[in-house]
Amino acid sequence: MIPVDGQARPEGQWRCPGTYYAYRKRIQDPSARTVRDAELKPLIQQIFEVNYRVYGARKVWRELHRQGHIVARCTVDLLMRELGVTGAVRGKKIPDSSVERAPDLLDRNFVAPAPNRCRVADFTHISTWSGGGYVAFVVDTFSRRIVGWSAVLSKETRLVLDALDMALWQRDRDEHPHQAGKLIHHSDAGSQ
Repeated sequence: MIPVDGQARPEGQWRCPGTYYAYRKRIQDPSARTVRDAELKPLIQQIFEVNYRVYGARKVWRELHRQGHIVARCTVDLLMRELGVTGAVRGKKIPDSSVERAPDLLDRNFVAPAPNRCRVADFTHISTWSGGGYVAFVVDTFSRRIVGWSAVLSKETRLVLDALDMALWQRDRDEHPHQAGKLIHHSDAGSQ
């Protein structure tokens, strides 16, 4: 690269002495913002990793505030971009009409003649003082009793499997005999 005045300079030499001294000062005595950003970057990375790499700038910003670090949301957004991390983006889910759905064996008739003949399962998002979570439950339609449930912070497969395991354990605990082919487990075609 040839300087503006047309004279080649050896590597490491500065065209303008003021530029060199400004650079040296930035390296030796960083600004308060640079120091603060260096402190925040590991915290932002940690919050992002702990929350399954799905939190965006707003949720990371809220979590920083909960932990007592007061910082502007735009600063969190900037630092996340510098770190190269982005939150998960929900895509528009288009139902696949070519896949055959399981038939509705209950035909919306949620009444059972005896225990352990019909169970209904669902899960939903809940809001709490400490944040949000998900709860799954299994209901015996004969007694309208919740026979299995599970609660977690994020929507994972384990959520519904734990509720189902608890329902199966409850059946054995209540000493209801298992009749092969008699139990219908129904769940709606919701988000999952």
